Parts: sequence; C-alpha cells; structure tokens
Amino acid sequence: MLRFISRRILYGFFVLLGVITVVFFLFNILPGDPARMMMGQRADIASIETIQRDLGLDRPVHIQYFNFLNDLSPVSWYNQSDIDGYWYLDHAKYGDVPVLFSTGKEGVFVLKKPYLRRSYQSQRPVGSIIGEAFPNTALLAVVSILFAMIAGIVIGIFSALRRDTIFDRSALVLSVLGMSLPSFFAAILFAWVFAYMLADVTGLNMVGSLYAVDDFGRGEYLELKNLILPAIVLGIRPLAVVVELTRNSMLEVLSQDYIRTAYAKGLTKFRVITRHALRNALNPIITAISGWFASLMAGAVFVEYVFDWKGLGVVIVDALEQYDFPVIMGAVLFISVMLIAINIFIDIVYGWLDPRIRLQ
Repeated sequence: MLRFISRRILYGFFVLLGVITVVFFLFNILPGDPARMMMGQRADIASIETIQRDLGLDRPVHIQYFNFLNDLSPVSWYNQSDIDGYWYLDHAKYGDVPVLFSTGKEGVFVLKKPYLRRSYQSQRPVGSIIGEAFPNTALLAVVSILFAMIAGIVIGIFSALRRDTIFDRSALVLSVLGMSLPSFFAAILFAWVFAYMLADVTGLNMVGSLYAVDDFGRGEYLELKNLILPAIVLGIRPLAVVVELTRNSMLEVLSQDYIRTAYAKGLTKFRVITRHALRNALNPIITAISGWFASLMAGAVFVEYVFDWKGLGVVIVDALEQYDFPVIMGAVLFISVMLIAINIFIDIVYGWLDPRIRLQ
C-alpha cells in the first residue's frame, strides 16, 4: 500500500510540474508589459526598467523559469548577496525566513511558503487574494454537491421503483436536459426567472455574495439566501448524473436474488430499499460524486461571475479583464494543486477498498 501511495504522489508531482511549465511559458509569450500594467502608460523609462529588474524580467527566460520554480518550492535557494529585500521572498529580510543550511558565500537554502508573486494592479500578494476568495468557492461547491447528491439519490430511487412510468420518463428527460445545459446559460435563466420575474415570491437577489453590506453603515451581515441560486445552478449537471447512476444501479440491484430473499423473509419494502438495495448501489454514485466535487471546486467561474459570487471565478474573470497575469497564473496553479490532491486522495481510497487497483 505504501508503494502504491508513493507512486500516486510521484505521478501527481510530475503532472503538477507539467502544469507549472505550461503556465509559465504560456503567459510569458502573451503580449503586454508588466511594468506598464503596474505603473500605467505614462511611466518613464527609468521606472519601467527598475520594475523589470525587480521582477526579474530583464533576465533570460530559462533563468526566469528557474526563479518561478524557486518561488513555488517550499524549499528554495537564494543568492546570499541578494537576500536583503529579495523580491522572490516577498521583500522579506534574511532573518525573517527560516534557513535550512548555508552553502557559504554563494547562497542559502530557506524554508518558506510558496510565493505566487504580486498582482500587477493592486500590488497585493496573489496568495492572499486567492486565500480570501477560495472559502466562498469551497462553500458553493460543497452546498452544490450536497444538493446534487441528496436530490439525485432520492429522484433516482423513485425513478427505479416506478420504472417506465411518467415520473421515470420525466426524470430521464430532465437528466438529459441537465447534462446538456451550459452552466452560464442556466445561471442567466435561473437569475432571470427566480430573482427577477418571481422576485416578489422567492425574495431572491439576482446578484450577491455570502456577505452583504448593511445600508445603514453597520458593517457586513450574512446573506445565506444568495447561496441558493448559484448552488442549484452549479449542482444541475452532477444532479443529472447522480439521477441516472442511481436509477441504473438500483434497477440492477433490485433484480438480484438476495433482494427477492429479503422480501421472502417478510421485510418491508422501505427496509429492503434502505438497508439492502441502496447500500450496494452507492459505489458508482460515490465515484461520480467524488469526481464531480473536484470539478465543481474549479469550474464555478461562469456561475460565480453571473451571480457576482465573490469566489475564485470572479477573481479570475476580473484578472483576465485587467491582464493581471500573476493572479491568473496563481489561480490556475492553485486549482491544479487542488484537483491533483483530490484525485490522489480518491486513488488512495480506491486502492484501500479494492486491492486489485494497487497492481495497476
């Protein structure tokens, strides 16, 4: 098992290294001068050269790539002569960074947090920008997957128990529609219908985040109703998948001999469904939910933007509009790390549940 875990972690490391390489070279070939983005079009040449030197943009591309990897690595090497005010360490001084060991006059190895650099527009560390936005995205993804899981399992069970009825056929049609409906279109449609046309009935807002500002100047307050529409829209596609999987799994399980034996023993239909059939039908459902949860954590960009939900999606769109490359690069890398970590965790759980997977 330990060898299986080590192999999965090593695969994840190489995937992450590939993502970092692609992100770095992709954004280095895009047009735009970071110095002018930071200082505006009226900046003088001396100021632009100073910023390019501080950002390391006056160095060859391969050196910039090494510095980029050095920034992201928890264990980094820095030149001893440049350590004071070094921009890679977020302008931290030598004494503020834990030093692992020194290589003499050439440099030192230090232990630090991964550094995602600074925003061109706000000059804030990208890590703090992502740290503020990610909890909202995580909350939205968790609520969405819970909605999809609970509603999908219930609808799938009733659809299997009422096979070929109007309810079953309607559920199948809605499932196909849910899987084919683009998220951005569904977000606009739901906002227009439930937060504009039916606003007096639902009391929902077309846009809004988890916290709203009080009109009387008393600060922010929690506005949970703003979570309803984004969570439903984001959960539509996994809901459709869970309905299909639950229905098919339940139909397969209900045809097994042990189900007929349970009925022959005099068990109630409710007990047979909940204690015997559903428990054995959940395996493919859990597999689908785990995969969809990882994608929801990263794929809420359009939904967040339409509803103005202050998560990673809004941060990414705003950075794209302003050509704020460090924020985009940091968000992409953060999402990649999250997806890789979730997939490794899922692989380890599968390997623990099914020893045959460890041999692959």
